[in-house]
Amino acid sequence: MTLDDATAPNCTVCHRGLYADELTHQACRPCTDRTDLALCALAGPEGLYARLSGFLAPGSGNGGPTVSGSRTAPIPARLGVLSLQARGGVVTILQTWIIDWHEHLAYRHPRWDGNLQQQCDQAVHRLRVLLPWAAEQHPAFTEFSHEIAQIKRQCEAQITGERAPRRVPVACPCGTVLKVTLDTPGARCPACGTQYGHAEVLGLPLAERSAA
Repeated sequence: MTLDDATAPNCTVCHRGLYADELTHQACRPCTDRTDLALCALAGPEGLYARLSGFLAPGSGNGGPTVSGSRTAPIPARLGVLSLQARGGVVTILQTWIIDWHEHLAYRHPRWDGNLQQQCDQAVHRLRVLLPWAAEQHPAFTEFSHEIAQIKRQCEAQITGERAPRRVPVACPCGTVLKVTLDTPGARCPACGTQYGHAEVLGLPLAERSAA
């Protein structure tokens, strides 16, 4: 059972109260498990990263196509074709997190071996090994969890052709409009600083549309 709502700390990802056996962590077990599953979905010969290669230009292979040397978009908001590029796509995002985690742990920087698919698999493996530590101590675990979930959704959208979830405007009691989706894990109002969990933010009233 969770502790009393007035004293129990909340998961930094979903903002629900932590259970007694989770109090040494900043993220609850279900959120940590969901992040782990999202990482797993990216790797392997049947994973999302490998499946994306089929959407590249003819002649591209699973092991990493010839790509441009552009470095103008190191971490793009939309992966698209860049998902398989050595700079700015899935692999770069995963490797950037590994470097950050190693720096926090005072570990030496890792080396990347093999083609892009192999690097993706290596990065996912390393992140999964360090995931329990990150869920407990890394100051940006919330951002990591959200970004991995976003990468997974973007890869799935590229494969299935689905459109991004529609954003719905809801109103914070302070009057600020927040735009959320049905899978929004939570949101913080930028005006008043109120933090909403998943159920709370979806329970906010719809914002009135501006007059045309």
